[in-house]
Amino acid sequence: MSGSPANIPNTRSSRTAAVKQAAFDCGFDAVGIALAEPLTSEVQRFHEWLDRGYHGTMSWMERGADKRADVAVIVPEARSVVVVGHTYDTAERHPPEATGKLSRYAWGDDYHDVLAVPLANLAEKMKQLDPTMEHRRYIDTGPVLEKQWAVRSGLGWQGKHSNILRRDIGSFFFLGVVISTMDLDPDEPMADHCGTCTACIDACPTKAIVEPYVVDARRCISYWTIETKPDVEFPEDIRSNLDGWLYGCDVCQDVCPWNRFRKETTVEAFRPRYGQTFMKAEDVVTLQPSEFSSRFRHSPIKRAKHAGMVRNARALLSPQQQHLPCNTPTSPSLDLDRQDLLQPSTPAELGSPLSSSKEANPEDSLP
Repeated sequence: MSGSPANIPNTRSSRTAAVKQAAFDCGFDAVGIALAEPLTSEVQRFHEWLDRGYHGTMSWMERGADKRADVAVIVPEARSVVVVGHTYDTAERHPPEATGKLSRYAWGDDYHDVLAVPLANLAEKMKQLDPTMEHRRYIDTGPVLEKQWAVRSGLGWQGKHSNILRRDIGSFFFLGVVISTMDLDPDEPMADHCGTCTACIDACPTKAIVEPYVVDARRCISYWTIETKPDVEFPEDIRSNLDGWLYGCDVCQDVCPWNRFRKETTVEAFRPRYGQTFMKAEDVVTLQPSEFSSRFRHSPIKRAKHAGMVRNARALLSPQQQHLPCNTPTSPSLDLDRQDLLQPSTPAELGSPLSSSKEANPEDSLP
């Protein structure tokens, strides 16, 4: 007897439909599929961006060029790239005029950890559809141009702020990628719906969006507060335009008209820890390293390190506050919340502003 088992789709269209349904069943909010063909024009633009020095000190972006250009280097005989999106927006908002703001993506647990399980589940479901399938999967941790694959797959379009947008959920979502040998039908790329809007360009506090679709990381608040080493002080044109941001920056997304259609996540792990969407700068400079480790265990914020967060906080202090020591709390509110502040976080149950927000070696991928 020949042929596929009764429960395994035996046509490309039926497999494609089954993979997309599996993505939604695993909790993802969007899915698109692209042929695993070289990203020739996309990689050329990426290298032009690197040549202009717009990546700043993120030298790891210069490595893995062959893998970024052709995913078949990662998965031999790759035929499809499945791209998924998972929202992280919550009902909370930053208070007006708040100082010490935390980027929305970092309010809860580390998305690399949170999204690992659903992406692994999706890969397993795909394996059930095609037991011979070989694959690798990534969540912003390897030499894969996730945003370009999101565009290729029709999952969304790249906005003028460089983030991926969808008309139904806006831009507050994470990307996951499964490179596989499974033969699937590709989706058509989505049309660009930014039109003549320049809201993100106009609103950027440091004018980091140097032209539509191009961000100079060296001018970006997220780059300075997340990616730079703690001993590097902010240039005056950055420090004086931080706009109250302690870690990351959401301005270009907050002002985007398409985020009127943002979708609230159902994943508790993405909700703000202890209800905090910001932290007082004067409280952060008093935080001891052990307290930092406890407060931000399993959080994206640990990437900045204790010294980096203290550096960020000091940049937000007024001249009168610059004398504050880094050893005792100065705010009654911190003292009252100290027990909650030090409470270890619950391990994530599941698996950026900049696509450079990486905790792992960028040459690594999920197993």
